[in-house]
Amino acid sequence: MKKYLLSSKLIDFEHPLVAEKAAELSIACPSDASIAKSCFEFVRDSIKHSWDYRQNPVTCKASEVLIHGTGYCYSKSHLLAALLRANKIPAGICYQRLAVEKEGPPFSLHGLNAVYLREYGWYRIDARGNKTGVNCEFTPPIEKLAFPIRHINESDFREIWPEPLPIVVKILTECKTVEQVYQNLPDIEIVK
Repeated sequence: MKKYLLSSKLIDFEHPLVAEKAAELSIACPSDASIAKSCFEFVRDSIKHSWDYRQNPVTCKASEVLIHGTGYCYSKSHLLAALLRANKIPAGICYQRLAVEKEGPPFSLHGLNAVYLREYGWYRIDARGNKTGVNCEFTPPIEKLAFPIRHINESDFREIWPEPLPIVVKILTECKTVEQVYQNLPDIEIVK
């Protein structure tokens, strides 16, 4: 579990603003699950999804997401992992491979989180932000993620990564605008 509790360059919960927000979100929360729900709802509802709002700058580090109040799903998952880890709750990064439009190709990775809750074990949560047709909730042990798998070439990866995938970090750090990210959404081939 140790690797899911560490601060890092991207999941930088030791940043003063991230640490302060994590402490604020845990006030009056009697359990790990209630803290996790508070952190989840903050990121889902208070951090704008960059593409939904066409909002720059492109963010990657948890602290950048918090400071600018915006991020793609990947970046929002970095912030949520940081807030959870700051509260000593193990958290990792997960991915799905989804069609960019209703049916693929093209395909893209979608970033979300897994949190370890004592009562339930690993539980996946998706703080990408709700909108028409997307309703993510915190209802353990039942997952209510943003997107179901619908296409044969889509995939629901079950791996829980302690750090974001390099291909995701590359896109988020090299692209200068949300439009550039959208034109270069990260994807990986599925080997069957």
